Amino acid sequence: MTKIVNHWIGGKAVEGASGSYGPVTDPATGAVTTKVAFASVDEVDAAVAAAKEAYATWGQSSLARRSTVLFAFRALLDARRDEIAELITAEHGKVHSDALGEVARGLEIVDLACGITVQLKGELSTEVASRVDVASIRQPLGVVAGITPFNFPAMVPMWMFPLAIACGNTFVLKPSEKDPSAALRLAELLAEAGLPDGVFNVVNGDKVAVDRLLEHPDVKAVSFVGSTPIARYIHTTASANGKRVQALGGAKNHMLVLPDADLDAAADAAVSAAYGSAGERCMAISAVVAVGSIGDELVERIRERAEKIRIGPGSDPASEMGPLITAAHRDKVASYVTGAAAQGSEVVLDGTGHTVEGHEEGHWIGISLLDRVPVTADAYKDEIFGPVLCVLRVDTYEEGVALINASPFGNGTAIFTRDGGAARRFQLEIEAGMVGVNVPIPVPVGYHSFGGWKDSLFGDHHIYGNDGTHFYTRGKVVTTRWPDPSEAPTGVDLGFPRNH
Repeated sequence: MTKIVNHWIGGKAVEGASGSYGPVTDPATGAVTTKVAFASVDEVDAAVAAAKEAYATWGQSSLARRSTVLFAFRALLDARRDEIAELITAEHGKVHSDALGEVARGLEIVDLACGITVQLKGELSTEVASRVDVASIRQPLGVVAGITPFNFPAMVPMWMFPLAIACGNTFVLKPSEKDPSAALRLAELLAEAGLPDGVFNVVNGDKVAVDRLLEHPDVKAVSFVGSTPIARYIHTTASANGKRVQALGGAKNHMLVLPDADLDAAADAAVSAAYGSAGERCMAISAVVAVGSIGDELVERIRERAEKIRIGPGSDPASEMGPLITAAHRDKVASYVTGAAAQGSEVVLDGTGHTVEGHEEGHWIGISLLDRVPVTADAYKDEIFGPVLCVLRVDTYEEGVALINASPFGNGTAIFTRDGGAARRFQLEIEAGMVGVNVPIPVPVGYHSFGGWKDSLFGDHHIYGNDGTHFYTRGKVVTTRWPDPSEAPTGVDLGFPRNH
């Protein structure tokens, strides 16, 4: 019997009423294992109404109460991390270790939210004038929404809702329709932790649900992670409807390798950063820029390592890389490799014909490595979102920086070198929001914010960290003047000594 994933509204599972469903497949077999209900406008409205009703009390709840709930949620999530990881593997396809890592990174943000009392401290200036004080405070927005991608179905929602809830907001999540089960399980754990009904809601669906959240007058802010075209649409549409927006888009992350770099370390980093999670992550290294004469040796070392990667079902402990999310996405990724030679690239490894015995109908693709890729090639210009690594050649550091800065994306980048001066120049000169020095995937820890530049981010706020707290709150300044008690009207005794 096919599993059905419904919505979570007002603290309980709610059966889909629209009659519209989408398929969820097991990427390792290609079989449809689940149907997910697609919300109608009325169902989205019901979720927002539940969140608005809950905000009336949750927005005024004590910091201690919020922290207590989040600590309980953290304990439950930690205890059930294997269970969440299994749901991710079943619907996304990533190997179990990758799925566990995703849950662990989500837990970092829950940790941050548990300590929200520090983040929400205000400021006070006394005696700005005679007996006048000025205080700055931060207050929640109200109902906020998150729209999240398929590649991290647990982590990315946890980049959003723990901080939003800790700040006193209520939340409506629209997860990816390709792998929705993890989000519903998180909702159940929040309820088990004691979160009041309506504070966290999940509506599954497609563009109908997304557009309603973007235009709903009771939704005050929208967080999004996904491709650049959709991020631009989310930002434009939600902003036009008067909402605060953080919309994180796509990427083409470069790794600049200088001639003095440890080539073994660089090759290890390139392979893990390009092919980990089958390349389906916005922080994947998809372009290695080799400086000077090291290119041939670096490509050979990458090839040697890449050929050894074991590809198979994510549930198999021996697998190091799983399938892609859908057959259509697999075919799109493959097209960049099959068309690479005609656009001037050298195809060192072609993974497009890869299959896994016993799972021939799965969404499989092998490791692909393209060398001497011209900047005009589609494989370089587009975010492929699959296990395809491009190597470009330049003669100098300056040429490499210029090439990277010419990209319309500015999510993350890295440099591999032993030269501290070169690394320092790079971190200042490169036009990207996250920079790694001998670190291939510079995803910040939870208490620093995540976000790119240029076409990789739309909006003024990065996600989580201090930016996350600021995004989910708004500032208020209170100026206060009280008369001195000694100036009370004659005949009123306040028990205050009259010393003058």
